[in-house]
Amino acid sequence: MDWPHSPLLGLAVQPTRVTPRRCPWTGSHLDYQAYHDCEWGRPVKDDSRLFEKICLEGFQSGLSWLTILRKREAFRKAFRGFDFEKVARFNRRSVERLLRDSGIVRHRGKIEATIENARRACDLVDQEGSLAAWLWRFEPLPHSRPKRIDRGTLRRMTETHESRTMSQELRERGWRFVGPTTLYAFMQSMGMVNDHLDACDFRLSVERDRKRFSRPE
Repeated sequence: MDWPHSPLLGLAVQPTRVTPRRCPWTGSHLDYQAYHDCEWGRPVKDDSRLFEKICLEGFQSGLSWLTILRKREAFRKAFRGFDFEKVARFNRRSVERLLRDSGIVRHRGKIEATIENARRACDLVDQEGSLAAWLWRFEPLPHSRPKRIDRGTLRRMTETHESRTMSQELRERGWRFVGPTTLYAFMQSMGMVNDHLDACDFRLSVERDRKRFSRPE
């Protein structure tokens, strides 16, 4: 590549690379930054991806999301791509197989909950048509959202009326590991809200994606 030359010294000058401003939780981890830039907050309506995220948020309980993110491909392999119709057919032998899989979080309660949630997801789809259509009903109305999204706002807003309502209704349907804080994190990641900070360079592109997004019905 030919770099521009300094008129004074006649030397090649490499352009300065500008690091984008990101939400501070990404830190210096490149995989976390890629997740933040390309996935977090961008709206999703694929049933398998939505089911995957609810399950992985449950596995995260007591751990960091970075830990789960780095195990995500192993989780996908272990749980058949989070196709809930396939996971619903898992049995006791499947649980024992998963407990021997060092690539995932080997927590019996969370594994069994994922299988049970897959069965409940099948029931929900039979009743409502799709998982996406039901989950997106809980998207907050624009006027209910904070005027500013800064670090203080997000520290205070770990759950919302919508995440509490979603949690209650899923629990009534027999889902497990779906508390309101877990589900608010799910809503943030799946684009039901845009919680990129106002100072984050990715906030506007995420908002554009949300405006173009066709909500499932």
